[in-house]
Amino acid sequence: MAVLNDILDLTRYPLGDDAFRQQCRQTLMQDGALVLPGFMKVEAVEQVRQEGLAQKHLAYYTTNQHNVYLSDPDPAYADTHPRNRRVNSSKGCITDDQIGPDSPLRQLYDAEGFRDFLGTLLEESLYPYADPLSSINLHYASEGQELGWHFDNSSFATTLLIEKPAAGGVFEYVENLRDADRGDMNYEGVEQVLAGKITPKQLSMEPGTLVLFRGRNAMHRVTPTIGAITRMLAVLAYNSQPGVALSENARMTFFGRLG
Repeated sequence: MAVLNDILDLTRYPLGDDAFRQQCRQTLMQDGALVLPGFMKVEAVEQVRQEGLAQKHLAYYTTNQHNVYLSDPDPAYADTHPRNRRVNSSKGCITDDQIGPDSPLRQLYDAEGFRDFLGTLLEESLYPYADPLSSINLHYASEGQELGWHFDNSSFATTLLIEKPAAGGVFEYVENLRDADRGDMNYEGVEQVLAGKITPKQLSMEPGTLVLFRGRNAMHRVTPTIGAITRMLAVLAYNSQPGVALSENARMTFFGRLG
């Protein structure tokens, strides 16, 4: 844990303590989300923010239309059906190979104590991506950019807010909306969310907040950024098996290059 002392508030969040881990695991199981405000120390957040500002010109920007299932359209349904209806997502991204060895993000991601903490909560062994782009990403959402409604393909996501915009950029979600393992896509429920007939929950985050979120069955989005301050969010991505890489098609889509 020595390397983490300079990065994390280990007094507030004792990652190696069994009772604390059990408490976090129970919260994640019950709510589908674990939110730890002030997880990263102010000085470390500011270092990452400055790194992000310095490298923003290197970001690859994408604007995509996709359905909430992040899958190819199904011709058995109309374009207006919730299975196929398109939503918008737009963001910039710098990749793992652009995060330096001295960055707090790199030190946190590689720290055995942090990975072991996450693995205990998720009851999985965790491994980095085998490709050079996907393990650590820093996302930028400038004014008007958003993440449209969707379900994750992965079982969990780990994020750290680095810069909060002046307004907008709110994480909203509807938990337990489908059961992907049973093949229940709940088109009726998705339709209600898209039509604004279901009020989503919101996660309130300040810079330095760690969020561990189970998004496979929870439909979620990030509302458009409002104002001149760019929202910056670090995504720390792990796999439950070693040797996993994003496909070449996915890397080209998300990052504009293979390596």
